[in-house]
Amino acid sequence: MRINKAVELLAQRQPVYFEFVDGETAGGFDGGRSLARTWADYIVYDMEHTAFDVRALLQFMRGLADAGPTRSGHRTPAVVVTLPMDGIDAHSVRANGWMIKQALAAGVHGLLLCHAETPEAVRAFVEAARYPFAEISGTDLGPGRRSHGGQTLAAQIWGMTDQEYLARADPWPLNPHGELLLGIKVENTRALDSVEQTTRVPGLAYAEWGPGDLGMSMGYPDQHDEPYPAEMHAARAYHERVQGSRPGVPGPDRTRERHRTAGRRRDDRLRSGG
Repeated sequence: MRINKAVELLAQRQPVYFEFVDGETAGGFDGGRSLARTWADYIVYDMEHTAFDVRALLQFMRGLADAGPTRSGHRTPAVVVTLPMDGIDAHSVRANGWMIKQALAAGVHGLLLCHAETPEAVRAFVEAARYPFAEISGTDLGPGRRSHGGQTLAAQIWGMTDQEYLARADPWPLNPHGELLLGIKVENTRALDSVEQTTRVPGLAYAEWGPGDLGMSMGYPDQHDEPYPAEMHAARAYHERVQGSRPGVPGPDRTRERHRTAGRRRDDRLRSGG
């Protein structure tokens, strides 16, 4: 059994379902305990629009581990953090690489980079999430930039030794034995223009569109939810066609959200964040 249930399912070409929480209301340790037996395969922990409170994130992860295992027998549900940084270029990502380092040190299982506009930014994102000893031959990636010292707490959350964590904390599917899930959000027209390049950076597992921000970049102030205008439908179809053409990587129909709102449940083809 893998540590990351989402990776386990995606490797089998199965859809995965997630539950969304934001850092402001996630509830720390008690909130983690309450979600330890969630129906979802993984949890999206959103820090894009809330305070970047890594201490609260760590307590949430400890709560998950304390109340585990999950219904499927995994130690915790996988947790993917939405980062409060934009993928504008390599310099901006590297300047904010400390966020990647600290989120991973809290024991999360994946990261989501918002506004991924250039392949250079996405490449820097992947490099920041990897250790310097990780294999890079056959790719256009540079050496990893994640440093020693953050593995101990993360290993405790994952229920393994530091050495085991160092061997497994690497992006899947680039590393078939990796347990980290790295994704990007294509959510403005600049990102859409480069989506064919950004989605092909080694180390990514998936990409999603963000209709709220994409709509803003097209002149629609509040177009997060359907019905979408024709140009947004076209953008979504183009994004899905591009991602679905990537060999060996699950297309957007493999990641679904079951979103509970106002007493009803809605199944979305792809998570519609930001």
